[in-house]
Amino acid sequence: MVVVTPVLLIGNALWNVTRLDRVHLGPALSASGSRSGRNILLVGTDSRAGIDPSDPNAAAFLGETVTGARTDTIIVMHLEHGTVELVSIPRDLWVTDPATGAKGRINSTFSSGPADLVAAVIALGIPIDHYVEVDFGGFADIVDALGGITIDFPAPAKDDHSGLSVPKAGAVHLDGTQALAYVRSRYYSELVNGTWRVDGTADLGRTTRQRAFFTALVSAITDTRSPITMARLPGSVRSGLRLDDRFGVTDMVGVASALRGAHPTSDLLPVVPRVTSGGADVLELGPGAPQAISRLAS
Repeated sequence: MVVVTPVLLIGNALWNVTRLDRVHLGPALSASGSRSGRNILLVGTDSRAGIDPSDPNAAAFLGETVTGARTDTIIVMHLEHGTVELVSIPRDLWVTDPATGAKGRINSTFSSGPADLVAAVIALGIPIDHYVEVDFGGFADIVDALGGITIDFPAPAKDDHSGLSVPKAGAVHLDGTQALAYVRSRYYSELVNGTWRVDGTADLGRTTRQRAFFTALVSAITDTRSPITMARLPGSVRSGLRLDDRFGVTDMVGVASALRGAHPTSDLLPVVPRVTSGGADVLELGPGAPQAISRLAS
């Protein structure tokens, strides 16, 4: 049994990996070259597939009506020399769509497919080695498989639209549904001096919360000591998890090794607001962006 159990765990993990959906991105991904670091593009999508509107927790999943394909989260996870850095790319970053040549928000490139989004990120100067896409249901599944995650709230918080309800400040342990309500919050409010105040930072504030979520999620994974939990993790997602077709078992083992014991840091790609000629409020790269991109390209 001492020998068989590890073999069964490894076999179960490999079987779970083979069940994951794949997206063909081989030609779109960056060549490894001489870079010492590796970048994984983490994409959260707004798919509601498989969510039952009658579920009492559906508010965290469904929220407002959305048409078309959009990315709710775009984060580059940079792995290098035992360090893990999460860098958010705001959805409203104004870029040239590689597929059409037209200007638009970077999240809209996803409507042409993951390859176009990957190409748009690479066009910023950020090489992408692998791609991981998770829909809303997948977020909740992963968090629950890990036994929840802990987020530090500086004040009581709520969002009646997403279903977020945190009555007390401090470190709060969230299950999958609660974590999803947090990461999806667009109308985030805090109780400050007895008054509920809506976060006025719009998408940038939500991006900050998304980084906090992913930092907590990665920390939960790196802190997991149970081989059974780790073996089951790839199969814990019912649906909505897709990896690029170049992301093999060996690569996954390498990523797992890089994450083990790491303490992830997080940051936002430096941006500044601007108004387009058509009157749209968007973001463009700001001071410090070239240095941040150079770090991710190392």
